[in-house]
Amino acid sequence: MRDPYTVLGVAKSASEAEIKKAFRALAKKHHPDTHPGDANAAKRFQEVSGAYDILGDKEKRAKFDRGEIDASGNPRGFEGAQGFRGGPYGGGPGGGREYHFEWGGPGSPGGAEQAQGFRPEDIFADLFGGGRRKAQPQPGQDYAFDLTVGFEEAAKGATRRLSLPDGREIDVRIPPGLKDGQQIRLRGQGGPGQNGGPAGDVRMTVAVAAHPWFTREGNDLKMDLPVTLKEAVLGGSVTVPTLTGPVALKVPAGANSGTVLRLKGKGIAAKPHPGDLYVRLVVTLPDKHDADLIKFAEHWKAHYDPRSKLK
Repeated sequence: MRDPYTVLGVAKSASEAEIKKAFRALAKKHHPDTHPGDANAAKRFQEVSGAYDILGDKEKRAKFDRGEIDASGNPRGFEGAQGFRGGPYGGGPGGGREYHFEWGGPGSPGGAEQAQGFRPEDIFADLFGGGRRKAQPQPGQDYAFDLTVGFEEAAKGATRRLSLPDGREIDVRIPPGLKDGQQIRLRGQGGPGQNGGPAGDVRMTVAVAAHPWFTREGNDLKMDLPVTLKEAVLGGSVTVPTLTGPVALKVPAGANSGTVLRLKGKGIAAKPHPGDLYVRLVVTLPDKHDADLIKFAEHWKAHYDPRSKLK
């Protein structure tokens, strides 16, 4: 038999881990069960296994390195007549150990290995994850998406159609009150499972688009409502947009910019308690030139200092 270091392709200084790695790669490559009927593969595997029987055993490797045993694991004695081993180790003709291998694949040589409990089937089970065990059920692939919905869609709920990587289209229900960054999971709508395993899921991370005038805090909504100078001074009823349509809001006389009024139940329609809509009044002058307003301001004597709190 050839030098075991040469057979495994490792240096004499190789570590145990390097020897094992080399053996696993060669054994997997040449195992007869993966090459049924290939006598060369069987012979090569037998050689690789014999080399690892020497180098994979710390004590045997040390004896081989010291020259006490040969590449077949036989004690080094003297050669007797006609090639028989003699001396105290040989035990007469044929005294050296023989290794016979038995593989389960078609066309593999018979016999059973007798030395040191070393069994190729154990190697095969280790290399191929347990041999010929029945394939285990595997869940299908999860599909992940980023989905952007409108502010009102998230607030009131909606349905979106989604195209999946496998070509299917599904309808996704957006539940009312969905928050920005919230996730939706559809069980069993992902890729198909393997070997009887369950289908994967569809997971969506939802981004809620900004609204032109509403902002959200929890289930409450907030907005700035422009009012005229006359509405602020005299008070009156103004129209306010909400998620469910316009409603009337009473502005008290003398209302200032920054005054906050509440419309109960006009926020996010969450159960059991819907949110409210908080309206902040903003006194707004006209964009265009208003002669009457200018004339009024020129003759109006203001008897207050709006910046008194800043002094």
